[in-house]
Amino acid sequence: MARKTLAVILGGGQGSRLFPLTRERSKPAVPLGGKYRLIDITVSNCINSGVYYIYVLTQFNSASLNRHIARTYRFSGFSDGFVEILAAEQTPENKNWFQGTADAVRQVMVHINDLDPENVLILSGDHLYQMDYEKFLEHHRLTNADVTISTIPTDESRASSFGLLKTNEDGTIIEFREKPPADQLPSMVVDTAALGFDPVMAESRRYLASMGVYIFKMSALRELLAEGNYTDFGGEVIPAAIRKYRVQSFLFDKYWEDIGTISSFFHANLEMAEIKPDFNLFDADAPIYTRPRFLPSSKLIECQINNSLISDGCILNRVSIEHSVIGIRARIGNDSRLESTLMMGADAYQSITEMEEDTFRGRPNVGIGKRTIVRKAILDKNVRIGSDVRILNEAGLEYHDGEDYFIREGIVIIPKGATIPDGTII
Repeated sequence: MARKTLAVILGGGQGSRLFPLTRERSKPAVPLGGKYRLIDITVSNCINSGVYYIYVLTQFNSASLNRHIARTYRFSGFSDGFVEILAAEQTPENKNWFQGTADAVRQVMVHINDLDPENVLILSGDHLYQMDYEKFLEHHRLTNADVTISTIPTDESRASSFGLLKTNEDGTIIEFREKPPADQLPSMVVDTAALGFDPVMAESRRYLASMGVYIFKMSALRELLAEGNYTDFGGEVIPAAIRKYRVQSFLFDKYWEDIGTISSFFHANLEMAEIKPDFNLFDADAPIYTRPRFLPSSKLIECQINNSLISDGCILNRVSIEHSVIGIRARIGNDSRLESTLMMGADAYQSITEMEEDTFRGRPNVGIGKRTIVRKAILDKNVRIGSDVRILNEAGLEYHDGEDYFIREGIVIIPKGATIPDGTII
């Protein structure tokens, strides 16, 4: 079944809610969990499900994503599988960039038609979850659906952020509303326990939300995108499909997170370091793939580390780390302390000569210096944080733009490549 399926991963828009992490990269290229990127989650789900024909649609800040895809996903010469970037492009027939999710797929239909798959799996490149798409596809086949939407229960506080739907007894979707306002929520309440979800969870999660994960029969997708000038799947294509086609719900009862804001991104990363995380990086049956970097094991000298993830190639000297995620090639100096911090690491090691030149110029090395304290922060790639620095947001600011730092939802963000001099207090 999966070999008759093409996956189309939507690279997302400008990603403004994840600024400044998306200032120089697209959302799917944002580092995750110390050594991965967001796009690795969705591509790994495809590979683990036997879906080997994958297009990734990009438009904004796509250079680093293109480079990562090209270096990471190379199938055997005995396989015709691929992970291929399709960037927005102007053609004689169309001078516009992608105007939305549906428009993006419409503009690349010429490439989809060349493969002529039986089913097209539409996915997002900025969601965190582990799903066996084989089961999803099997449900799609057994119900003889034209369109199948993966759905998850949600509570009232988040309901207006999603497309909500209702189904009849056999799982056919009969109503869909994209991000309904609060006054429309009572009419979208469903008995999620009756649908098979855990009764305790269902008591508070009384809404059935679309995950933005769809399967279309190729014929239905072609007709829907041709019949109307639709730009968005959630707001336009799905309601049109419900009116004309058989649209089914596929119930998903495991962990799923839309990495759409700084807060959701930050907490999803730190949650991976919990004793029993909801998103399990250590699942041998569903590994997360990324680019092999052939780094040495991390070196820890007289460190105190608790509830944290330490990635490859790090050098940590007499540091205290609590509930944090430390990315590849991270260097942290003597007597520094990190609490609830996501440190993304570095793209390359500095040589001894480069470090000596930094010292001569009075500039911190890449990494963190001595006696520095960081709490509730995101340190992007290649940052230079000096000695005796305090990044604590002691003023309790929710939103603020400073010199070489930003505060979003109370979380301090040091953007990629920024320099924080010795003794700075944030």
